[in-house]
Order: sequence, then C-alpha cells, then structure tokens
Amino acid sequence: MFQKKDIIFSESMGVCRVMDITKLSAGKAEPLLYYVLKDMFGEKKNCYIPVENHKVMLRPLLNRDEAIKKNKNRENLSEMEKQEIDYVIEETNGN
Repeated sequence: MFQKKDIIFSESMGVCRVMDITKLSAGKAEPLLYYVLKDMFGEKKNCYIPVENHKVMLRPLLNRDEAIKKNKNRENLSEMEKQEIDYVIEETNGN
C-alpha cells in the first residue's frame, strides 16, 4: 500500500503524488479506501483509485539506474514513461 505523499507512477496519469487516502462510498455500500492522486506536471488533475482491486496499474517510480537504462531506448516509450525517466533523473541528479 502506498502512503500519503508518495510519488508513484500511474498508467493513466504518469508521475503523480498520493495526496490522501480516503474512504468513499456509493449509496449504502460499505466505504472503500481510495488513493487521491494528483498529476505532478501541473495539469491540476486529481484521480481517485481504489486501494484494493484497482484496474489501473500503479507502481513505485523507477530508481535512477533503471531510468538511465530505459532512457537509452526512449523512442519506444510513451510520453508518460519519458516524463517519469526525466523526473527521476532530474530529482536524483548528483545524489
């Protein structure tokens, strides 16, 4: 389970921050936990994804070595994957 303030990769949003983990319910149904994700690239887009049984792929960001390796073949990657690589390399530059 991701934690509040984690920066992760979502296949539907790209690089995003877990802004909150909240309970939501539809009608009389039992409330479920949802991640509240915010796009890291300024589109002011929020997304609510169930913590359990979500259909959208969520994962931790690549580490620096993985990003550098993937960057060598970036022409075959989606724009969101390229953003992730650039974000990871920039944030870990010099570390």
